Amino acid sequence: MPWPRAPAGPGCTQRPRSPKASEPVDVLLGLWARICAPQDPLPTATALFTVLTAGLFVLVPALWRRGRHLITIAHEGGHALVATLTGRRLGGIRLHSDTSGLTVSRGRPRGLGMVLTLLAGYTAPALLGLAAATILGAGYASGLLWLLLVALTLILVQIRNWFGLWSVLVTGTLILVITWFGTPLVQGIGALLITTFLLLGALRTALELQVSRSRRGGLSSDADQLARLTHVPGIVWAALFVLVAVLCAGLGASVLGITL
Repeated sequence: MPWPRAPAGPGCTQRPRSPKASEPVDVLLGLWARICAPQDPLPTATALFTVLTAGLFVLVPALWRRGRHLITIAHEGGHALVATLTGRRLGGIRLHSDTSGLTVSRGRPRGLGMVLTLLAGYTAPALLGLAAATILGAGYASGLLWLLLVALTLILVQIRNWFGLWSVLVTGTLILVITWFGTPLVQGIGALLITTFLLLGALRTALELQVSRSRRGGLSSDADQLARLTHVPGIVWAALFVLVAVLCAGLGASVLGITL
């Protein structure tokens, strides 16, 4: 759109503004329109195939070992977000090759802030999956992918080890490629795959928590730390994590129109 011209005064010649001056604005406006544009739902067969693919990534051990890093990123991101919101000082996030992670925050070792921070880990992937399902169900696949990129960027600045840096960068790059170069169909498939994987992966990790506690005696898991803070048995907290994951998966499926 041409810039409006001011009236020329006596003896004054008007110099037209270069078209290049508006190019960055046009690019940003075009990008914003692309992010906000609703997209058509995926064909039923494509959507079902995508959901089944996400299920395979959760159930097949070789695929799960790689895909679980996304759940770990969401888990530690949940700790970091709630720690910040409750006034704790965030010290950084570490992600490890065995899919474990650690979020360091400073503040009172007891109290509501610490309890909420510990609660946020295992519930974060499920709640993120439900939020993603809500956005995707409204038709904003591209917008969802861009929001995930923003979240990964915020997590990236808090990473404090090389593997964590590599893990977040690889995840962000894959999403960026789908977002920037993918057709609306590809974006829809990618968004649904990530959403379903978050919902199902959150349930698997919540179930694995109790198995891990039984084998290792339950010393350092989030559930056991919550037990020490609240004097509520760790198995109750582990069951709560499973319940949240089941509810989010059910609500997410309902929002997305997935019925068994």
